[in-house]
Amino acid sequence: MYLVTGGAGFIGSSLTRALVERGERVRVIDNFFSGRRENLADIASRIELVEADILDEPLLAKAMHEIEVVFHEAAIPSVPRSIAQPVASHEANATGTLRVLEQARRSNVRRVVYAASSSAYGDTPTLPKVETMRPMPLSPYAAAKLAGEQYCQVYARAYGLETVCLRYFNVFGPRQDPLSEYAAVIPRFITAAIEGKGLTIFGDGTQSRDFCFIENTVDANLRAAAAPAADVSGRVFNIACGAATTLNDVALRIGEQLGKKLEVRHAPGRVGDVKHSLADIGEARQRLGYTAAIDFAEGLRRTVNWYVAAQAAAR
Repeated sequence: MYLVTGGAGFIGSSLTRALVERGERVRVIDNFFSGRRENLADIASRIELVEADILDEPLLAKAMHEIEVVFHEAAIPSVPRSIAQPVASHEANATGTLRVLEQARRSNVRRVVYAASSSAYGDTPTLPKVETMRPMPLSPYAAAKLAGEQYCQVYARAYGLETVCLRYFNVFGPRQDPLSEYAAVIPRFITAAIEGKGLTIFGDGTQSRDFCFIENTVDANLRAAAAPAADVSGRVFNIACGAATTLNDVALRIGEQLGKKLEVRHAPGRVGDVKHSLADIGEARQRLGYTAAIDFAEGLRRTVNWYVAAQAAAR
C-alpha cells in the first residue's frame, strides 16, 4: 500500500491519481493548508484519507500503518512565503520530513521517495546543475528542503531505510493553483491571459527555468519507488526536462496559444529568486530510466487547454 503525504496538493494529487489508475491501494494524509479537496474529488471514493498534519505523531502513525512506500510531497511550497515566515517553513518542510522518516522507520516502511527541490542549488552560475554540486540555498524554503534531503540520506545510512530524493525543477500542469499569493508563474500567467489581464514578471524576464510537466514528475516518482535499492537508495536525482525557457518566452508562448497579444509588466525582482536554472538529468536517466517524455512546448499546450476548459466549465 502507498501513502502520499500532501496528497491533496498539485503534485501529490497527480501522483495519487496515477497510482489509483494503476489499481494500487492508496492512502493520503493532508491537512488542507494548501491542498484542495477538489483535487481529489474524482477519486475520493477510491482512496483512504487521513485529514491531519504530518507533525501530528499519532495521526501520522495511523496513516503509516501497513504502508510499503511513502511519497513525501507535504510541504509549504513557496520561496516568498518562506522569506516572510521562515519558522513555519522550517517546521513544515524540515521538521515535517524528519517526522515522516522517523515514523516510516518505526512502521517498517520499505522506501520513502522525497520531494526535494532544485532551490537547493541557489544561484550558482554553473549550468547545468549537477547533483554533485555544492548546495547554496538562498531562502529558508531551500534550506529546509535541503535539510530534508540530508535527513533522508542519514536515515538510509544509519537505519537502512531506503530513501530517494527527487530534486524537482519548476513543475507545472493542470490543477496547479493560480490564485494563491505565492502561485507558480505558469498558472498565474495562463489565468491572467485568459481573463484579459496583463502579466507581471518580477525582474526583466530574461531569467530562465527548467520547466517540467507534471506527468514527467509523476513518472519519476513511480520509477523511484520501483528501482532497485542498490541503484537509488540514499541518492539525489534532478527531475526536469534538461532545457531552459525564459519567463519572457513563457509569456509569448501563452499569448500565441491563446491568440492574444499580452500586456507584460515588469516589477522589481524578488528576494530568494535565482536567475537561471537548468538541470543535468543524466543520473535520473541512467538509474531511474527517466526520459522527460513530455517536453515544455507540449506540456504548456496541454496546460493552457486545461485551464481554458476549466474556466469555460465554471461559467
